[in-house]
Amino acid sequence: MTAPVPARPPRKRSTQGVWYFVITIASAGLLAWVPFVHAAGCLARRELYRRAALFGAGAVLVVVLMSLTPTDAQGHTTSTAGHIIAPIGTLLILTLVSLACLQQAALRRQVYPRPETGRPVPGPVPATGADPAVTAVLAARARRAEARRLAERDPLMARELRIGRPDLPRDYDDGGLVDLNNAPAAVLAERLELDPSLAEAIVTARTERGGFLAVEDVFTLTELPLGCWDLIRDRGIVLAR
Repeated sequence: MTAPVPARPPRKRSTQGVWYFVITIASAGLLAWVPFVHAAGCLARRELYRRAALFGAGAVLVVVLMSLTPTDAQGHTTSTAGHIIAPIGTLLILTLVSLACLQQAALRRQVYPRPETGRPVPGPVPATGADPAVTAVLAARARRAEARRLAERDPLMARELRIGRPDLPRDYDDGGLVDLNNAPAAVLAERLELDPSLAEAIVTARTERGGFLAVEDVFTLTELPLGCWDLIRDRGIVLAR
């Protein structure tokens, strides 16, 4: 038997950061770089300025293609060249908007973290005399939840406590978290129970991108088996590089 646990109060939906998507979609991707500049200033992450530059370059290319598209007096596309350039421009716009919104969704959670309305409930509390192994697992889950909250509130402290870095000397117990942005491949393989080649793939992806923005980025940028996703979600954390 387990003791009943009070339900966690629901989180209020936050509208902060929605302007990221509004400005990106309303401008047809031409201003998709603006949220990245804003996030770079808020998070002090220079790699976001590089990402903003890439989206800015894409916007310039769209403008160039639009200016090169032949049109008649009514604004209708004319000539064979026009019918080739116009679809390319449209496809580029759709690509800019979709990629920007996908990345901004994760970025928004870091710039505008939702306030906690209660302590996370890691699971049922075992009754007296419960299996010690179950008790240990639940306690580790609670530690991970607490460490994640701390990292969200104070990223600098999280780095000082070396959350997610079992390879470094430390005194803080984070419940077994592993930092997907900074931990070596050997640590990723051990803590996430991954084949070494998959751990190396994560390191390669984060190096090429300049760091992950959220745990979910690992799944979109690497070809990891579905069987390991839940464990990565449970133990993975992303801290700034």
